[in-house]
Amino acid sequence: MNFKNKVVAITGASSGIGKALAMDALQRGAMVAVCARSLAKLEGIYAQNDKLLLVQADVSKKEDCFSFISTVAEKWGRVDVLINNAGNSMRALFEDLDVKVLEELMDVNFWGTVYTTKAALASIIKNKGTIVGVSSIAGYRGLPGRTGYSASKFAMQGFLESLRTELLYKDVNVMWVAPGFTASNIRNTALSAAGSAQKETPLDESKLMTAEECAMIILDGIEKRKRTIVMTTQGKLTVFLSKILPGFLDKMVFSHFAKEPDSPLKR
Repeated sequence: MNFKNKVVAITGASSGIGKALAMDALQRGAMVAVCARSLAKLEGIYAQNDKLLLVQADVSKKEDCFSFISTVAEKWGRVDVLINNAGNSMRALFEDLDVKVLEELMDVNFWGTVYTTKAALASIIKNKGTIVGVSSIAGYRGLPGRTGYSASKFAMQGFLESLRTELLYKDVNVMWVAPGFTASNIRNTALSAAGSAQKETPLDESKLMTAEECAMIILDGIEKRKRTIVMTTQGKLTVFLSKILPGFLDKMVFSHFAKEPDSPLKR
């Protein structure tokens, strides 16, 4: 699939991977609609462009998701590609966690994908388009200190795999991608045990994949109508080991995350 003159809708595009996806898709000739909770933030990031549409939407709210897709259809008459990128993370032990944190993550990461996909589905089927979910290795392997994040990504991937199978003979491609650790704002906005933003990251962002590189891989995958993409060697190894040596991987994953600065994990 060539992006030229295709209509691409991207959620969560005010920073990181979402912003990089929008910029790259524009470069490839697409008409791009982006949404985020703050319209002012979007307007401060993107220059005016006839092929760009900025929409305020909170994907945890069903009405906002349907309004976003409706606004895109009103402007360009259709949606060819939907990229469900909006998401948030967390870092806290479940025993310390306020359950509202899990609810919030499910609302954004899972229900946001469901709502927006439902709103765009008829157009994407008609135009034989593509639906994408930006997931995580946490959608293949539960990660300690990230129970809510892992649950939401497992749910997203299960939903998309079921949908892909339903649409198998309608020439619609459904794809989910696991970027691995990418330099983005998500760890700064990740929720604490009480639900507040942590405003710091335990990782050295300078050593991670850039958002631009991640976006390029995702858009190339859309063009090639890929099923799934696991981007990093570490991610591919984790997925492989989770299938053949799950007990061994339990210990490896615990050890890895216990070494994070200020890790909540203790032996």
